[in-house]
Amino acid sequence: MSAVQSDLGARSGAAPSIRVLTVGMLDAVLAIEVQAYAFPWTRGNFIDSIAAGYLTRALVAGDGELIGYFVAMPGFEEMHLLNVTVAARHEGQGHARRLLAELYALSAGFAATAVWLEVRASNARARALYLREGFSEAGQRRDYYPAPQGRREDAILMTRLLHAPRGEA
Repeated sequence: MSAVQSDLGARSGAAPSIRVLTVGMLDAVLAIEVQAYAFPWTRGNFIDSIAAGYLTRALVAGDGELIGYFVAMPGFEEMHLLNVTVAARHEGQGHARRLLAELYALSAGFAATAVWLEVRASNARARALYLREGFSEAGQRRDYYPAPQGRREDAILMTRLLHAPRGEA
């Protein structure tokens, strides 16, 4: 039984469910992370995020397989999406949208009026998803991400309004 299965309790035949991402799931998270990114987050990045009380959620199949996850940092009237990833074999099935919907719902509990994120300028697939989700491009961060051969890549800053800010109709 995998760490995810033991952490969450596998339920054969059950639909995927969203759970709090825990340290016990990190082996499965890191297996996805290293396949998804040339410069993946480290175990320490995830542990630090969990310890800091950031929002962490995992989408888990009924058999306990980790499908995807996200990490988000609450701020004053905003939520900053730091990482959202779906396992390669589960891409294109709406799982990222489900994770984002969970993020939007949880953001209300933090009185967040917007979600912010950075995405690699070269990540056309993710940028297209965010645009379909109602995000708009709000700026650019030059040389934000590491890139091969010691280079750097720009990030596109994107935001999605969740609801009207306080005091506005």
